[in-house]
Amino acid sequence: MKKKLVFFALLLLATQLVFSQNTLNKPDALNAYRRGDYQGAMNICLAELADNPGNIESHVVICWSLIALGRYEEARTYGLQGLTLSRYDNRLIEIMGESNYYLGRNNDALRYFQEYINMAPDGTRIGNVYYYMGEVYIRLGRFRHADIALSTAVYYLPGNANWWSRLAYARENAGDYSQAVSAYEQALSLDASLTDASRGLARVRQAMSR
Repeated sequence: MKKKLVFFALLLLATQLVFSQNTLNKPDALNAYRRGDYQGAMNICLAELADNPGNIESHVVICWSLIALGRYEEARTYGLQGLTLSRYDNRLIEIMGESNYYLGRNNDALRYFQEYINMAPDGTRIGNVYYYMGEVYIRLGRFRHADIALSTAVYYLPGNANWWSRLAYARENAGDYSQAVSAYEQALSLDASLTDASRGLARVRQAMSR
């Protein structure tokens, strides 16, 4: 009896060791994505989805990789597939907003971004979401709305010179010149080589002097 127990204990230990070794050797899509190997991450995800189509993590990482590769329609397709499995995954909702933004689907982008804000007001992508919303509002000529969205974006990431420049541009087009000057100056204080900001500042100062 003791010999049988020892045998089964050793068999269980060997199985665990093999499983652990296989886990250690398994390619990690998220690590590949973080290294900037987007194609590699996508390939790993495709293999994972072939084995388990319901793997939400694979859907998320493949979408991130596709967006990084500029393949927005594919990212949108995988994002939609992911949402059929997990409708309230805020990562997939943000992905849908971002892919629609790059595809020029402005209303769809705004809808998903607003949903993300409602679901994850302190989410890791909240600053980016407000930035993208601001850009959509600029596209639509809704400059006051763009001002609000981009002001919120720079609240979350105050060190982004380009976002400050875009905020200034929205204010300039809304006719709020004094606040536009302030935002352009902030952008240039963060990055003195930012051409759009220096040109915008000169443009607004000229308009104010008329």
